[in-house]
Amino acid sequence: MPQPKLTFFTELDSERLTELFNDPSLIKSLQTLEASVSLGILDLSDARAKVVRKLNKANIPVIAWLLLPKDEGYWFNTGNHRQAAARYADFSKWTQAHKLNWAGVGLDIEMDINEFTGAMDRQRARVLAKTLFQRSRDRQRAEKARQAYQALVDQIHRDGYLVESYQFPVINEERRARATVLGRTAGLVDVEADREVLMLYSSFLRPIGDAVLWSYAPETDSVGVGNTGGGVEIEGVIDLPPLTWEEFSRDLRLCVARQKPIHIFCLEGCVAQGFLPRLLAFDWDEPVEPPAGAVKVRAIRTGIATGLWLLERPWVILLSLATLIGLGFLFDRSQKKK
Repeated sequence: MPQPKLTFFTELDSERLTELFNDPSLIKSLQTLEASVSLGILDLSDARAKVVRKLNKANIPVIAWLLLPKDEGYWFNTGNHRQAAARYADFSKWTQAHKLNWAGVGLDIEMDINEFTGAMDRQRARVLAKTLFQRSRDRQRAEKARQAYQALVDQIHRDGYLVESYQFPVINEERRARATVLGRTAGLVDVEADREVLMLYSSFLRPIGDAVLWSYAPETDSVGVGNTGGGVEIEGVIDLPPLTWEEFSRDLRLCVARQKPIHIFCLEGCVAQGFLPRLLAFDWDEPVEPPAGAVKVRAIRTGIATGLWLLERPWVILLSLATLIGLGFLFDRSQKKK
């Protein structure tokens, strides 16, 4: 079986990014693997442009993974679509100024990073809970953001780039339920992109992470595998151990069994753990057994989709309660007559 298409995420500041790619063996490894790089655009610096030109010269495809400053939410969501559009405009000017070549543009759709940290603080959590409740009822805000991001995708297309979106897997449960309540609440946006990557990071979902990956893999264009170590630092959030080689290689083989391309989070983690030399000699034909927790994950997903369906249609819950109360009243009257 041929090696699947590999793309490595990297999310480093310019100084560490420059240091990472100063190693010529890394460039050679990426060339041998015929891999792409999804490069987090943390800044629009000369140093970052220099790294991109180095990758361009080595014929390594580079995807511009757009990000915002942390005080603007870092990832894209319903609350910062204006900042996202402005970021892309600045990115375009920077690209032209430095004559950079891109294989595509990546849109990372996640909750505001400041809300992650706020959830860990008791006082801020109360305010956040109120905000999330109000947001869950605001359909107009969510639709306006969806249209804005779709307009951004259209602009990126007009500029000649393919668009990748990086999404939480639970968005598929919203689609199954024909709901938007979770998206409205968490700020997630269902963007139509050329390639959707579900972030199926088993290190965050132990001990059923492999089963979650197995369940969602057929429903995505490319599987997000990780975390191998690295990524943005979020104050107050539990730091989970990265994937071991055994876990990482298992996840790769699960993707192969599902016949899917792979997005690996992240490159710097693979380098730190010595995974790249092992990947160069990796046996992609070795079989893998479906995870034992697959049935459990399927049941969990059905429960989530059912819950989202009901939350989207609260009148069903109210009608059911009214029916139960009415039946109880009639039963009580019949008992009294007896």
